[in-house]
Amino acid sequence: MSQPALIEVRDLSVSYGFAGQRTHALKQLSFSLAQGETLAIVGESGSGKSTLASALLGLLPGNARIDQGQLWVDGIEVTRASERAKRQLRGRTIGLVPQDPMVSLNPTLQIGQQIAEALVLARGRRYPTVAAEVLELLAQVGLDDPALRARQYPHELSGGMRQRVLIAIALAGQPRLIIADEPTSALDVTVQRRILDHLQQLVAERGISLLIITHDLGMACDRADRLLVMKQGQLVEQASPRQILWGAQQPYTRDLLNAAPAFVPRQRPAGVPKQAPLLRLSNVGKRFALPGQDGDFIALHGVSLEVQAGQTLAIVGESGSGKSTALRIALGLENPSQGHVEFAGEEVSGYSWRQFRPLRRRIQLVQQNPFAALDPRFTVFDSIVEPLVSFGLLKGEALERKARELIARVQLPVHFLDRLPRELSGGQRQRVAIARALALEPEVLLLDEPVSALDVSVQAQILALLNALQQELGMAYVLVSHDLAVVASMADQVLVLRRGQVVEQGPAVQVFSEPANAYTRELIAAIPGHSRSVLPVAV
Repeated sequence: MSQPALIEVRDLSVSYGFAGQRTHALKQLSFSLAQGETLAIVGESGSGKSTLASALLGLLPGNARIDQGQLWVDGIEVTRASERAKRQLRGRTIGLVPQDPMVSLNPTLQIGQQIAEALVLARGRRYPTVAAEVLELLAQVGLDDPALRARQYPHELSGGMRQRVLIAIALAGQPRLIIADEPTSALDVTVQRRILDHLQQLVAERGISLLIITHDLGMACDRADRLLVMKQGQLVEQASPRQILWGAQQPYTRDLLNAAPAFVPRQRPAGVPKQAPLLRLSNVGKRFALPGQDGDFIALHGVSLEVQAGQTLAIVGESGSGKSTALRIALGLENPSQGHVEFAGEEVSGYSWRQFRPLRRRIQLVQQNPFAALDPRFTVFDSIVEPLVSFGLLKGEALERKARELIARVQLPVHFLDRLPRELSGGQRQRVAIARALALEPEVLLLDEPVSALDVSVQAQILALLNALQQELGMAYVLVSHDLAVVASMADQVLVLRRGQVVEQGPAVQVFSEPANAYTRELIAAIPGHSRSVLPVAV
């Protein structure tokens, strides 16, 4: 006899009110989730995925309205439940793993205090073994040295580590359902696999249900028993992963599949002449002093790399491997503890900020998070021309003309120049960030996870744009990414970092087709959706 559904959504419609207008976020959505089942809801930004998660938790904002339908969670009809009944559901029946760890964690509290708070709320009182349970939860989600992590603050952890802390907090109340809202978008593939393996182990051992909300169709197909594909608030398709991969009925689902970066190493024309490198790091090391502890933390150890004009070098590795430290040293934001940095043949290792400033016209950065990279008070025009104004290069009509040229180059309409960042989507913001980086006509562009926060279809557009700009302008790219499918589609050379050391480097085709190091093979094997290329075509 089958168990009653843990979640039952019946004909649910939700809308938001803004400036006298109502926008429909969910339209007559119906589905159920059984105890112990893993369900993935897949769709692009604006498809209604996060609205659904907020509705399940009873946390819709004040301008939201449930227009029709019912939403049952563990026998409670949430749309008509009291606030007290909703609070009883949160943490104990439903645990949430939110998307953005920097927004979701309190920057003023130690990690252990925040997990302990969740444990105490779940139990209703403080109890003697809470400290031990904090360490156990940190170990469960794969964090090394739980005692140290418990004493640290969020800013002292990498993005992947912070995301694992959020998962520990979600598990604190021993919920029957975990809602994971883009739970691994900030994680490298091996950590992503460990986290999802752990969540699935909980489903199997404790009968927990798992609702994954994601734009990553490959990850959803790897992990879910059933998939719901959503578009603009409506259910487009519902099927098993195998049916979605090999027999998708709807054009929108097929478009999502086709937009995901294919795991195919980039092929370059033979006989590209060898040039002098624009950027070279030689035997670079970086040590950081740890407050209150003997000895230093070694972030980089003897790293050497070089990149020439028109070429893309990708740096891959897990969180904490030293990728971002290498970028900061290349950009002159950190001085190396050992080794040398050369830019266009010029030794720049010991340069002060003032000495390095003229070189910033020639080397620019595109940051990971398009939502945090732009000043919310600046219009798109102000953001794009800011580097030109800072260096005093253009003014008046020439500045306006340059802004129109730059926004056209990243394939955005000219009237977007008057908009504020909040009026743009994530992909549009990333295009603005790229336009700003191009303003000074740099020779080297540093790309720090440039598409990790974007939907797959938007990712495909940004990657195509970056490839086109490189062909047109001949820039060198240094790409940092944990997404090896993105790396394979863009990189000419690959450098694999682990705990600050280079474990493998060489041409992308060679590294991906014949990896020499076991760690590289592990990274490739962990790519979500990689099985799509080897499964037989059968439904």
